[in-house]
Amino acid sequence: MKESKCPFHGATTQPNLGTQNKDWWPKNLNLDILRQHDSRSNPIGEVNYKEEVKKLDLEAVKKDIKTVLTDSKEWWPADYGHYGPFFIRMTWHAAGTYRTGDGRGGAATGAQRFAPLNSWPDNGNLDKARRLLWPIKEKYGNRLSWADLLVLAGNVAIEDMGGPNHGTVMGREDIWHPEKDIYWGAEDEWLGDDRYGDTRQSLENPLAAVQMGLIYVNPEGPNGNPDPALSAQDVRETFKRMAMNDEETVALVAGGHTFGKAHGAGDAGLVGAEPEGAAMENMGFGWMSTYGSGQGVDTITSGIEGPWTTHPTQWDMGYLDLLLKYEWECKKSPAGAWQWHPIDCNEADMVPQVDGSEARVLPMMTTADMALKVDPDYRKICDHFYSNPEAFGEAFAKAWFKLLHRDMGPKSNYLCGDYKDATYIWQDPTPQGKILTEQEIENVKQSIKESGLTVSQLVETAWASASTFRGSDNRGGANGARIRLLPQKNWAVNNPNALNSILASYETIAVQHQCSVADVIILGGAVGIEISSGHTVPTTTGRGDASQESTDIESFDLLQPRACGFRNYTEKEFAVSPEEILLDKAQLLGLTPVEMTVLVGGMRAMGISASGDGIWSDGKLNNQWFKTLLSMDVKWHPTGFNSYQATDRISGEKVRTASRIDLVLGSNSELRAIAEVYAQDDNNEKFIADFIKAWNKVMNADRFDL
Repeated sequence: MKESKCPFHGATTQPNLGTQNKDWWPKNLNLDILRQHDSRSNPIGEVNYKEEVKKLDLEAVKKDIKTVLTDSKEWWPADYGHYGPFFIRMTWHAAGTYRTGDGRGGAATGAQRFAPLNSWPDNGNLDKARRLLWPIKEKYGNRLSWADLLVLAGNVAIEDMGGPNHGTVMGREDIWHPEKDIYWGAEDEWLGDDRYGDTRQSLENPLAAVQMGLIYVNPEGPNGNPDPALSAQDVRETFKRMAMNDEETVALVAGGHTFGKAHGAGDAGLVGAEPEGAAMENMGFGWMSTYGSGQGVDTITSGIEGPWTTHPTQWDMGYLDLLLKYEWECKKSPAGAWQWHPIDCNEADMVPQVDGSEARVLPMMTTADMALKVDPDYRKICDHFYSNPEAFGEAFAKAWFKLLHRDMGPKSNYLCGDYKDATYIWQDPTPQGKILTEQEIENVKQSIKESGLTVSQLVETAWASASTFRGSDNRGGANGARIRLLPQKNWAVNNPNALNSILASYETIAVQHQCSVADVIILGGAVGIEISSGHTVPTTTGRGDASQESTDIESFDLLQPRACGFRNYTEKEFAVSPEEILLDKAQLLGLTPVEMTVLVGGMRAMGISASGDGIWSDGKLNNQWFKTLLSMDVKWHPTGFNSYQATDRISGEKVRTASRIDLVLGSNSELRAIAEVYAQDDNNEKFIADFIKAWNKVMNADRFDL
């Protein structure tokens, strides 16, 4: 009798699927980044959260959270009888993954529930914080996303402990599986730091955290070296990459560490696996500790042990008071981590033990905290805040609000909440534009047609303006026409000299028709497509024109494309291929593989190619480009890093050139399958219609009001 075999490998949870494509061909282009968060993964896909959250009784939710804050549980008792500091850390770590390099990370999706974030060393024991909030989520259901709850809980905690707060914007929608598009680093071990060039400032882009599995910096110092001066370098670089200047950095650290304590009560070797690696019977809990009770006074999380202030559950000036008042000495915690204690600490500055007993313990500071005292620039800010408590409170409230909302984009994307109605430059403020009538749109289009601008100029300018959008943090896009302003008008990819002339024509048209330049740019792209295809392109208006004063030049410069496959532009040879950069950009634009394919093919058909490669049709928007791409009449030969030459198979004559972006649509089997659809004789009209639809998706990507 033949033995029946289980379709699983031994005790693992990996199904025996055999050798897979990625094993045979690891260098093949993986399109999965464009197939995330499919509606089939969403158990409440029929729910419109942006409408449901508006029905939420926010004050009732906040009241329930406040009840949880002091309702200490036996299975995870609250330090000092208050979960407030615990929830603040959870909120901070949910939002603190944001980085300016690519706009990814942040609190907008509730991603902390999933790997790798739910199991990062820096997120130790936050699984308990989320579980404490489950009854709140259970009660309010579809009207309250986890993403919003993780942010709201920290803000309620700050309010409940007397801290300054500018409130919460609601409207974040949950994801339902781990994000595949975020690069957290190449290291294959926790706390690895193979992410630097020659200095600590040459941190690999787009990363912000100093080591794998950390949110910001190593609290013990760089790689555990307790040198405050060196730590200051890490603090400054990583907070800068998370959109914070020196004042905001000090405000966040000093304000956040006004609350709570760190945990390192005993041998860290007695702590079990993280949630993703824990046993099934733990039901999603990780870091189960066998040191004493494993909780309360016996808790081990970071390995650092002790509170920052004398009153860890109330807002006061205690952090700055102790930091500046004492000289500090470096010692090891019970778990073996470097930390700092005040020398000759007064009895009045000692801190009650977390369990409410009469025992009192020393306050502590991390090496990263000491950096604020040692670094001259940080020290000036600390001294200023200490002398001006109100300024400190306001700076913390502003920086905290920015931390929690930086990835939500402009205020036009704010749905509801109890937030302070203020405007900040990091929200990319843009005035509301005039919505044009159909006749006014036609009049503008006619002026554009009479301007003498070519189809490629019209189309490429619209693309250059709109394609700056990043769905990761809802920044960029056509609204505001920031392509007129620094830094965008000087980007090499935008061909500044030619762009200046085009924009001068658009400015004249905008004045003539009393509309925004932003709308003229988009209408110009539509005109170019209409001339090229003979089809009508529906357009929206109502965009405004931003000012230079409302544009953060430094942060907008991070949106500059160093390569744009849609325009066949590349600044230089990068470590990753042009087609991989194309996928990354397509994902930030929210495109599917089909939309990416039709846009590349359509742009090339209309003559858009910075390199001159891939131009082998008559400038008309039709499917001839795809037919030529798939033709068997030529052979292709590499002529450089990103260039190829086609020769006629019979005569050997050189007939056309291409880039990797062009050829990947015919060489990659998945993309070729899409290209073949559009090359069919019966699908020319479909190609044009699909191109226009995908085009408008990009043109309107930042129109949160539509």
